[in-house]
Amino acid sequence: MAAPGFWDTPEAAQKVAQEADGLRDETEGFRKLEQKAEDLATLWEMASEEQDDSYVKEMEETLNAAQTQLAHLEIGMLLCDEYDKNNAILTLHAGAGGTEAQDWTSMLLRMFTRFSEREGYKVELMDILPGEEAGVKSATIEISGHNAYGILKSEKGVHRLVRISPFDANARRHTSFSAVDVMPEIDETVHVDINMNEVRVDVYRASGAGGQHVNKTSSAVRMTHLPTGIVVQCQNERSQLQNKEMCLKLLRAKLFDYEKNKQDKMMSDIAGDYQAIEWGSQIRSYVFQPYTMVKDHRTGAETGNVQAVMDGDLKMFSEAYLRSLRQQKVKEN
Repeated sequence: MAAPGFWDTPEAAQKVAQEADGLRDETEGFRKLEQKAEDLATLWEMASEEQDDSYVKEMEETLNAAQTQLAHLEIGMLLCDEYDKNNAILTLHAGAGGTEAQDWTSMLLRMFTRFSEREGYKVELMDILPGEEAGVKSATIEISGHNAYGILKSEKGVHRLVRISPFDANARRHTSFSAVDVMPEIDETVHVDINMNEVRVDVYRASGAGGQHVNKTSSAVRMTHLPTGIVVQCQNERSQLQNKEMCLKLLRAKLFDYEKNKQDKMMSDIAGDYQAIEWGSQIRSYVFQPYTMVKDHRTGAETGNVQAVMDGDLKMFSEAYLRSLRQQKVKEN
């Protein structure tokens, strides 16, 4: 009997179910929009025949609901790149700013987790390296759901924070940076050549919360792809075998993105490095003091409601980025 292929695995069944759910939601969205259009036409006809202004409020409510539904469907249509429908792997790295930057990175980790859960996605922590005093030095999460990568790819880049530091006894204003990398999860249908003879595998004792096995067994795994220097690690699973599987998944995604970026003549290395995690390289600024504002420097989208953004309300930034990508493609064509 032939060895089972990817489409015979539980992962394949989950992928098919995930895509089916996404298509079902999109179809249902079109049906709801069609129904609202019919309701609006009926209300208009009744108001015209009866010359009754009392229908105006109901018509406005129906129109607003239809416009909201149309905007939602429009975003779905913008997610047309080959891997937009895939799960996403998101990695954060604290940049310039020491403890302040590590605290900022933990705040971003919470923000992305909240946003993903609000969108109905499943979030799984793959790896985390806590800071010495507070916050997080680096973390990797897997975000599973239809169009997860397409929605979250807007977050790739350097995020800048300006606030009065809670770690500064003199209450001075500090600027901190954190780099975010977002990659599509690549399944077995996409060929990614990994020669394990070119991969160094190190095992070590996990650190942080996780139970009695932590610091007692070498369950954590680090993989280094020697030709590219890409390093991935995972220590969140309880067994070394599970951590190896998660490491391979992350390595496949990083190697795929590495080759894709090289072909596109973009970045030459996506192993968590950006042009610089400091001044002049940020994609978005979050200002807490002396005023409150979050501004995306690529699209110009901004809001003064910083707390809502930190609680996961990133939809306006994601949508603005997707629209800007579409406009760019139209200009290029």
